Amino acid sequence: MNYPELCLAYLKCYETKNLPAIAELFDEHITLRDWNILVRGKELALAETHKNFVSVETIAIQPLHFYHNATTVAAELKITLNGTDELFVVDVITFTESGKIQSIRAYKGRGDAEIPHA
Repeated sequence: MNYPELCLAYLKCYETKNLPAIAELFDEHITLRDWNILVRGKELALAETHKNFVSVETIAIQPLHFYHNATTVAAELKITLNGTDELFVVDVITFTESGKIQSIRAYKGRGDAEIPHA
């Protein structure tokens, strides 16, 4: 199983707000966690994903780096919301052996722009 390719497929579905395709990728017992929420189970994870989709007009995802080991992929991403709001995130996605997404853990970061010193 090519887990980095499955990760890219998920990101493409997310970028295009394709909830039915995401539902096909999620395991029934998925855990979804980020800096604001923790949900368990496919139904709740899909509901949370849908909330994200309706909260913005557009989502653009630029993968910056991928790291993988066994059934886990870490993807460093630049996400642009509504064409202007940039968000840097690392998604750690674990897959079942059958290729379903078992968990997504998202960590918010920052870009490489210099931070002014006080």
